[in-house]
Amino acid sequence: MGQANYGRDLLGRTLAGVSEDASPLTHLSVIDSRSADVTDWPEWVHPAVRDAFVEHGVPKPWRHQSDAATFAKRGQHVCICTGTASGKSLAYQLPVLTTFAEDPNSTALYLSPTKALGTDQLRSIAHLIAGRPEFNHLAPSSYDGDTDSELRQWARMHSRWIFTNPDMLQIGITSTHPRWRTFFAKLKYIVVDECHHYRGVFGSHTALVLQRTLRIARKYGANPVVIGASATVSNPAQALSRLIGEDVVAVTEDASPHGARTVAMWEPGFLDESAGGQLGENGAPVRRSAGSEAARLLADFVIEGARTLCFVRSRRGVEITAVRAKAILADTAPDLVDRVAAYRAGYLADDRRKLEQAISDGELLGVATTNALELGVDISGLDAVIVAGYPGTIASFWQQAGRAGRRGEGSIVVMVARDDPLDTYLVHHPATLLERSVEATVTDPTNPYVLGPHMLCAAMEFPLTPEDVRAFSAEDVVAQLTAEGMLKHRKAGWYVAPGIDPHADIDIRGGIGGQVLIVDTTSSRLLGTVDTARAMTSVYPGAVYLHQGESFVIDELDLNDGLALAHPEEPDWTTSPREVSHVTITEIEVERRFGPLTVALARVVVTGQVVGFLRKAITGEILDSVPLDLPEHRLETRAVMYTLTPESMLSAGIGLDKFPGALHAAEHAAIGMLGLVATCDRWDIGGLSTANHPGTGLPTVFVYDGYPGGAGFAARGYEAFVEWIDATDVAVSSCGCSSGCPSCVQSPKCGNGNEPLDKEHAIKLLRLIGQLHH
Repeated sequence: MGQANYGRDLLGRTLAGVSEDASPLTHLSVIDSRSADVTDWPEWVHPAVRDAFVEHGVPKPWRHQSDAATFAKRGQHVCICTGTASGKSLAYQLPVLTTFAEDPNSTALYLSPTKALGTDQLRSIAHLIAGRPEFNHLAPSSYDGDTDSELRQWARMHSRWIFTNPDMLQIGITSTHPRWRTFFAKLKYIVVDECHHYRGVFGSHTALVLQRTLRIARKYGANPVVIGASATVSNPAQALSRLIGEDVVAVTEDASPHGARTVAMWEPGFLDESAGGQLGENGAPVRRSAGSEAARLLADFVIEGARTLCFVRSRRGVEITAVRAKAILADTAPDLVDRVAAYRAGYLADDRRKLEQAISDGELLGVATTNALELGVDISGLDAVIVAGYPGTIASFWQQAGRAGRRGEGSIVVMVARDDPLDTYLVHHPATLLERSVEATVTDPTNPYVLGPHMLCAAMEFPLTPEDVRAFSAEDVVAQLTAEGMLKHRKAGWYVAPGIDPHADIDIRGGIGGQVLIVDTTSSRLLGTVDTARAMTSVYPGAVYLHQGESFVIDELDLNDGLALAHPEEPDWTTSPREVSHVTITEIEVERRFGPLTVALARVVVTGQVVGFLRKAITGEILDSVPLDLPEHRLETRAVMYTLTPESMLSAGIGLDKFPGALHAAEHAAIGMLGLVATCDRWDIGGLSTANHPGTGLPTVFVYDGYPGGAGFAARGYEAFVEWIDATDVAVSSCGCSSGCPSCVQSPKCGNGNEPLDKEHAIKLLRLIGQLHH
């Protein structure tokens, strides 16, 4: 069958016997195949490096590879930003290996967001240079939490190329830099792989770790070049530039070949009430879950012999999807049951390798996975990818979709919508996903809650000079730390006060303000940690907590001792917290006025309290609501807010009694849609709406960052306000329910039980805002 028809034919089985008007398919299009653009090896490439690549099956590089490599060799920071499987590794391997061959004393540092990816890259380098005398001295080594202390010491003494992650760079390398003096003094390159992953608070922390690392290398006389590799992001040069604080050139024209790809959008139908279908909260209709639809597609594709990867958002969802697909096959094609499996992070390395091998060999036909397989692991020759639930960013969507069709043949990608405003919007407006440039990664390295701890680290590494303080934009933070006695000012600069160990206090994955340890009481095993601010909404008593595919129920939360105690249990329900909050405005940073509408970015204090949680069956049915008695918590953060005059709302046909429901529904929908303009999902942000806010005296809606000091999401919402609110209007008005459901205005974490919500008047409200600001 032709490449272009491949996807349509594959879907035929699933859609057999479904009438046009009942079809879950909302869009089908074909992305044409693309042929390769090959160049000669750049003249500066060392012959030994060129020979190694030719021997490993790369006769000549693609244009984007040689362009990016040449920028780096010339000494320019560069970000290569091309699709999955476009050979980005070669772009940094060329300059790094050539430099090693020319100057045997030089060193390089490779950083990735996940250990699996680092291990993968290390393996491919070792494979590439094996048996080549020019590279015998390299001894590339990994240096992360899994490396034992003798190996770490050996790596520090002998390795020229260290493979690590930002966490280890923070805790184990920058903190002991005098031991790394010879490594830093000769550091020529820092490779930052998958740099689109560094966003929000994690991105802000990583930016400061990288900027401090460059400062240390320069103090020892080196001047390393940074090479970033990224999946498609809208502004690669700016994204890497924000991480390292310096100018960057970008290479974005992808010259690698790929086969024709069919893209399908799929919206699960509502459960049939007449057939005993469940109703959700306040009688709202419930759609079939993305996971069960994905399981059906997975089983159908496997029966057709298509090698399929199915991305599911949670580890638990992965297990359930694999089990469901197997159950379907047990009825229809029992001989295929063993050819479907689940894959996720948290498996042991050996188990993961076996699975990867089985997928590559085609021994496994269908695999359900979390985004663990989104990066790094090189799995080729897939026929189909199912994306169950929008993965949160367009970058991740293309990264997952890019796993299909690597043999230059036809392939298909199916995006299955979850019961969520953003998913619903995307399946009905496919151009937003398929034709729009990928979003900007949002980071804010100047957030004082992130910047303060890093300034203590920097001052501990070398005294901070006034130039350093300016370079980090940290004048206010340093003054504050000096006033608190954490920093001491002397002639040579600022020093850390005695007795402070700042490196160990930073959790760069986003924890700010203390940690709660989650412990399994039956085995005393430490399951994980969560920062205090998020403990209330994730490990409250009664919460179902998932850890590497195992499920636990939390028995008690002790914030004084920083402990959450849990026991293993696999209940048939999930839990979501109910929170009530108050917002106090402390400062309006910027605002814009459009007659009766004012839009602002503000510093706010949110006082919140988790008052209970909902138990929800896996089918989507609400079982019950359980009250809780937890203390209040305070969050200083930033919010995007808008106010309207009551007169303007009345004249738009919204009666006074309809104000609360209209504002509340519009707020929920806007929270669900912020991910369209900022790289976040609704669990990163919170909101509040009120018909009369004491701070403004007007009907007001707030959407705020769920992290102390803010993570940059609210600021992005302020910048892109028009686009964001217009899309919210479309999402709510085009949803097929009559009076509000989880696909438009209901929220899974609403503290008021999704009451009052008024879909009809929310649409009038959003239209009103649209008219005022156009």
